[in-house]
Order: sequence, then structure tokens, then C-alpha cells
Amino acid sequence: MKKRIQIEGMSCMHCVKHVTNALNEIEGITNVVVNLKQNDALVEVTQAVSNDAIQNAITEAGYKTVKIESL
Repeated sequence: MKKRIQIEGMSCMHCVKHVTNALNEIEGITNVVVNLKQNDALVEVTQAVSNDAIQNAITEAGYKTVKIESL
């Protein structure tokens, strides 16, 4: 399953790396692609990963989750 996460607050490639690392630390996420231009991230999940876990990881990294949608 894939999820798209809209994120506010990213402004540079350092931000992209920070968000990528935060999402990669969540057990059950196997692939993370963060797009600075579109201010979003596309993740693949192998097990039930809650939207709360994703939102918490992004918040702890210093950014804001706007929307999470399953694809």
C-alpha cells in the first residue's frame, strides 16, 4: 500500500533528508520519496502503519503534516 503525505515547512534539501530519515525510522515503511517541489512524501507500507505514527514522526522532525491519503 502507498500513502501520500502533504507536508508544510520544507524549504531545502536538508529538510528533505530530515523528513526522509524520520519516515524511514517507522517500522513498516519500506520506501520513502520526498518531493521538495510538491511538498509531499510518497511512502510504501508493508504493514498497518497508522497515520498518527506518520504524523508524529513528521512533527518530531519539525514539520507539519497537512494531509495523509492512501493510494
